[in-house]
Amino acid sequence: MFQIIVYVPNSHKDEVKGALFSAGAGAIGDYTECCWEVEGVGQFRPGSGSQPYIGELNTLERVAETKLELVCEEKVLNSAISAMIEAHPYEEPAYFVFRSFELR
Repeated sequence: MFQIIVYVPNSHKDEVKGALFSAGAGAIGDYTECCWEVEGVGQFRPGSGSQPYIGELNTLERVAETKLELVCEEKVLNSAISAMIEAHPYEEPAYFVFRSFELR
């Protein structure tokens, strides 16, 4: 099992969650569409050569974002990440993938 963490502007959080769920992420046993989320503020400065979805080149930008955390089985991990990137509006989405361990 893996954990996917991604930061997404609030305007696109449902679209990104939907893409991840459709690819099979967020399933725990008999439950689907499992996700944890928290709102915060993201910060970035688009550099030369970037094509920002929000903001202007070389100008510090602050955006209301949501941090999403979902579990994901290894067999759907690659398709879930691909779907998340496709649905995400940012040119370079910030996301992390961690292997989780089940102790019984």
